[in-house]
Amino acid sequence: MENDAQFLDYVVKGLVDHPESVKITRTVDEMGVLLGLDVHPEDMGKIIGRSGNTAKAIRILLRVVGMKNNARVNLKINEPEGGKRSESNETPAESPKVESVDDVIEDLKI
Repeated sequence: MENDAQFLDYVVKGLVDHPESVKITRTVDEMGVLLGLDVHPEDMGKIIGRSGNTAKAIRILLRVVGMKNNARVNLKINEPEGGKRSESNETPAESPKVESVDDVIEDLKI
């Protein structure tokens, strides 16, 4: 396991409740290094964090580790089979209502 994958393994296992379920895949191509992360469905919230801030922080740290090794490192967090997102077909409450152009123009008329 390379430095970037070891680092990700260490950080993620420190955050989750099911460290035995953490799986990391590492692929290298012309774009750089891609780390794929699989975690237990119950741990997805801990990895993503509020507004995605934990995931952003992990990605930033991985880029720093990559720069140290002259590599571009990206992280893909794979959605688990039993994830909450795939179970729910409801639209989020905060998604805006899509209006037709005619409706919008009608609203503009005074």
